[in-house]
Amino acid sequence: MALGKILLEPDTLWKSVKERTEHALQCGALLSIPTEFEFVEQDGVRFLVRILSNLNRKKAAKKKQEKQTAISGEEFNPFLPYEEDLFVADISDTHVCILNKFNVVDYHLLLITRAFEEQENLLTLADFAAMWACLADFDGLVFYNSGKIAGASQRHKHLQIVPLPLVPSGVQIPIEPLLTEAKFQDGIATIPGFAFVHAFTTLNPLMGAESTLERYHGLLQAVDFQPSGAYNLLVTREWMLIVLRSHEEFEKISINSLGFAGALLVRNQQQMQILQDYGPMTILRKVAVPTL
Repeated sequence: MALGKILLEPDTLWKSVKERTEHALQCGALLSIPTEFEFVEQDGVRFLVRILSNLNRKKAAKKKQEKQTAISGEEFNPFLPYEEDLFVADISDTHVCILNKFNVVDYHLLLITRAFEEQENLLTLADFAAMWACLADFDGLVFYNSGKIAGASQRHKHLQIVPLPLVPSGVQIPIEPLLTEAKFQDGIATIPGFAFVHAFTTLNPLMGAESTLERYHGLLQAVDFQPSGAYNLLVTREWMLIVLRSHEEFEKISINSLGFAGALLVRNQQQMQILQDYGPMTILRKVAVPTL
């Protein structure tokens, strides 16, 4: 796919995010899910664990989608068309930025393709160009759940962005202490603290979409990714990490890309107890592809 024309005006995205969030809350389009959080430490990582307070809104919306699918005979796609009240900005001629309707994290954004593409498709030059246009405006963590096993809830291709820091104090991203131990060979690294199949590389905002795409393909090759597989991808201005997936959940605790950043989500106190008993890093190992 071609690079595509960037439509986003510099230094305007974050202002639009805040304005559209306020608008979407006032009109009821944005249905934030309240949470409490605590920290659970294992293997040198202070994991941020959020506990959902109320899932009724999301459950009701899912039932509505299922009903629409049954009536139309076609799978409901919330991004074609997307809700106008959730619109944030035109990023490029291939991508639009909208608010995540059921956000747990404040200012959680979705970077969606204008035309339908499968979520399991590989990322393209246009995807990375749109991503860098957003990261030029504010510091964030971009993540991609490639496939249902990796935590994707919608088939329509979308990258997600959450502002940094993820935690109120200390490191910006909980797994950062482990990244300092990265062992590099030919620009690709492994993290000794990750006992599962993964690959890591460094980035910088000046390198552009083409170089980022090349490094992404380098990571896919390093983990021997197969088209039928699933993976999580995490990207910041400074680095990119890929993790192969084997299971969508462990003991009914769903894990997406943010889990491998050190931020987990549980539905209730029972799941929190399971997470504490096993340990968050142990659970990540259970849902990833184990190293030989």
